[in-house]
Amino acid sequence: MSVFEAIRLALAQIRAQKLKSFFTLLGVAIGVTFLIAVVSIVDGMGRYLEDDLVGKLIAKNAFDVRRQPNINIGDVDESEWRSWRTRPRITEDDVAPVIAALPPDVRWTYDGTGTLNVQSRYASPRSLMVQCVEGQWFEIRNMGVQEGRLPTLQEYALGTPVVVIGEETKNHFFPGVSPIGRELRIANLPYTVIGVAEKQGSAFGISMDKFAVVPYATPAHRLVNRFKVIDGITIQSNSDQQMVSVMEQVRQVMRVRHKLRPGTPDDFSLQTADAALAFWNKIQGYLVLAGIALPAIGLLVGAIVIMNIMLVAVAERTREIGVRKALGAKRRDILSQFIAESTTLSIIGAGIGIAAGFGLAKLISALTPLPASVAAWSVVLGVTVGAGVGIISGVYPASRASRLDPVAALRQE
Repeated sequence: MSVFEAIRLALAQIRAQKLKSFFTLLGVAIGVTFLIAVVSIVDGMGRYLEDDLVGKLIAKNAFDVRRQPNINIGDVDESEWRSWRTRPRITEDDVAPVIAALPPDVRWTYDGTGTLNVQSRYASPRSLMVQCVEGQWFEIRNMGVQEGRLPTLQEYALGTPVVVIGEETKNHFFPGVSPIGRELRIANLPYTVIGVAEKQGSAFGISMDKFAVVPYATPAHRLVNRFKVIDGITIQSNSDQQMVSVMEQVRQVMRVRHKLRPGTPDDFSLQTADAALAFWNKIQGYLVLAGIALPAIGLLVGAIVIMNIMLVAVAERTREIGVRKALGAKRRDILSQFIAESTTLSIIGAGIGIAAGFGLAKLISALTPLPASVAAWSVVLGVTVGAGVGIISGVYPASRASRLDPVAALRQE
């Protein structure tokens, strides 16, 4: 008997016993549903953290020079926090030596960020994150404007009071009017809006479009940090290989400036996107394993159900098996028929589970801040698991059916 003939007979048997077939594949469907859903959510969170969250805070091929890591995904003990707080601050005086050590094609920026009171004549005052920046801040973050323009080099140098705002900032302070050319008061100081940044989206339900960016030399930088203190320096290379060498050059400059002896640990942080994601990458593997192991319990139950149903089917169809053997069917024909039937049932259940898993993942993504991204390998895994469950659970009933004596089977009522 060919494989296709065995599958055709299996489908005919499934159609003939719809209710029994439904309950047979239910266990597999539920197990695969949760397998796909969990893997999709874990994979979606990984992509989200890498591309949308950390990717927007630390650009590709870039690293931050800061007093302490800007992004902490994971547990940091109290002793480490204390050591970070005793570190010297990064200052404006560190900028020139660091820039001097960089290759000419490397981009750089430095910034100071804080929350200040902001108001306009069109809306009530609100506390807003204000970023005071210098250098190629917008280029490194690949952030353009949807309206207006970015600050010019002259405006950076002179400290001209101009501001680029986020979309949500625009919607609050300038409802129903264009903000370009209008006044926005930051800490009661007048700034002229020259641009509205492209939409940045949200992170776990928190908007990333509530900000204002001003040239560092404007008075606002004295309000967000102490005298000459900056939050950090960001440096972007053209490739991963160049970034490694540039990081080492910057490390040596900072160690000399901080008068660190050989063997003394760094008292500053050089953080890349990979470093920020190190903890997440570590626990992501455990989450995927848990996402596979827990649904495996449901699949085990499904396999047991399929085996029991197939054993019942063998008992119910003993006379049919005897007729087929009397007409010349070989043992392998009976064996392939029952294995094909259990495998087909299981694969259909896996297919239903995959579709339901997609739906569940998208539903969770729509109703909660958790993102979901369907991984192609999880679909292959779902089908493979379904087929494997069907084959394993069908082997014993099929073997039992194939060993029936045709004369005894024909006498069975």
